[in-house]
Amino acid sequence: MNQVFAVKFGGTSLADAAQFERVTNIIRADGRRRYIIASAPGKRFDGDEKVTDILIQCFNKRDDAAAFDALFAKAAERFISIRDGLKLKTDIEAQLDIIRKNISKGAGYDYLASRGEYLNGLLLADLLNAEFVDASELIFFTESGSLDSKKTYRKINTRLSGDGVYVIPGFYGVLPDGTVKTFPRGGSDITGSVIARGAQVCLYENWTDVSGIKMADPRIIPEALTIKSITYRELRELSYMGANVLHEEAVFPVREMGIPINVKNTNMPDEPGTMITENGSDPSKHTITGLAGRMDFTVILLDKALMNNEIGFARKLLSIFERHRIPVEHMPTGIDSISVVVDSSYLPDSKLEIILEEIKKELEPDTVGVVRDIALIAIVGRGMQNRFGTSGEIMMELGRAGININLLNQSINEMSIIIGVHNRDCHRTLRVIYELFVGDGGSGAE
Repeated sequence: MNQVFAVKFGGTSLADAAQFERVTNIIRADGRRRYIIASAPGKRFDGDEKVTDILIQCFNKRDDAAAFDALFAKAAERFISIRDGLKLKTDIEAQLDIIRKNISKGAGYDYLASRGEYLNGLLLADLLNAEFVDASELIFFTESGSLDSKKTYRKINTRLSGDGVYVIPGFYGVLPDGTVKTFPRGGSDITGSVIARGAQVCLYENWTDVSGIKMADPRIIPEALTIKSITYRELRELSYMGANVLHEEAVFPVREMGIPINVKNTNMPDEPGTMITENGSDPSKHTITGLAGRMDFTVILLDKALMNNEIGFARKLLSIFERHRIPVEHMPTGIDSISVVVDSSYLPDSKLEIILEEIKKELEPDTVGVVRDIALIAIVGRGMQNRFGTSGEIMMELGRAGININLLNQSINEMSIIIGVHNRDCHRTLRVIYELFVGDGGSGAE
């Protein structure tokens, strides 16, 4: 493994000229930071717009010349102000002309949505006197849109083999025919992870506007502590349930190689942030590592006598959802009962009615019930593995708080516990559980 770093900077880290200077200082402070992944300019202040959002609006208004021109000028001004503020030589105007011409020739949504990263990458490479490498030279997708990992890693390994500093725009790559294809939103995290894996670095630094990953959403619990160390698996659980500091798909490429991730704050570079590893280098002093929640799930509940003796019952149930291309989040079971938890966005009333009719026809349950507006809360932590009765404590504390639990799903090793409550109780539930294990007087308090 090479003793160098892959370093990704988020949108707030590259939002304006002043932030570019902060980023430059960080990169130059450690010569091991050689593979630099750039995001598009983010928000500079409350009420500001992300450049990617402006570019997406441009695409949506491409048939309205006046609206397109106004939006495109707004996006262009961001890059010109960064260039001029840093006194760089990059001919942004020429690059913007190329983008406009490509759009007029029919370039697609992904192309325009990705130009923020492309232009910011050019500016950052100019500022660092580094080599700019277009992501289209490194990141390849298959015809179906999935990452062509073999081709991608091979190309990264050969193309980035020199001794210099390289700047690569995040968020996109190309399909086999050369068409630009983007990762999901937040995909610069994935680009950084893929570059780290392909270049076989010893550390992937992910720089953002927070000093690491918090034990709970700071918008709900402002005093939430920073997690010093977390495992890939714990992060995956929390990311899936709404903790959004790092894109969940960014874990897998580096996990394959055992490359640690360090989430750090561009504005406070001396703070240690959160280290993400396979086993966790610094166990938490608390029973839990973190908790996160998502609202708006639907639970379908089935009861049928002697269900446990009916071969293939669960398979038949899941096949109904599969036919309708509806992903199932969780499936808690009892001897004569089974529940299916689905993101409500996949189940509008018309679709739900069809699903229920097929369940009744194919499975002949004794009863079928539906509970809407359910929030799922994930309580995650290695510490729960060595401590008995965690779920019991949670249920007792929520009972004291008058919060009804609609669902409980616990992994066999108690690495994670999922509980379902009504949407209206989501934030209060997070607060109660945080206070139980972290707050003053709690069983997990320091």
